[in-house]
Amino acid sequence: MGFDPVTDYPLGTRRPELVATPSGLALDDVTLAAARDGRLRADDTRATAETLRLQAEVARAAGRTQLAEGLERAAELTGVPDGELLEVYTALRPGRSSADELERWAARLEELGAPLNAAFVREAAAAYGARGLTAHG
Repeated sequence: MGFDPVTDYPLGTRRPELVATPSGLALDDVTLAAARDGRLRADDTRATAETLRLQAEVARAAGRTQLAEGLERAAELTGVPDGELLEVYTALRPGRSSADELERWAARLEELGAPLNAAFVREAAAAYGARGLTAHG
């Protein structure tokens, strides 16, 4: 059965079989009792790239383009190690990074399979440069 972003929303109610945890647990298996019994891993509370992409389709179908784009970037970031994600976040603070440093982060994001986020970093670098918000060096 295909996915319809209009009629299948909300996913957790109408199409729970499409939602799973990173370890593969079904949505119905993510319960307080399962957490209490130690049957959940820490990452079982995280959204998967697949779920985020489905949510992006829902947002786009509802005319919420910016939300859809944000969810697509979030889907890419599920493949970026937490430590590097925090470093990119820090690097994007105004005045923290030079244009060259931001370009290196964009290239790294592309290596990690996150081209939308790489484009976002490059867009930020251009905006920071135009406003004098990049670090020198």
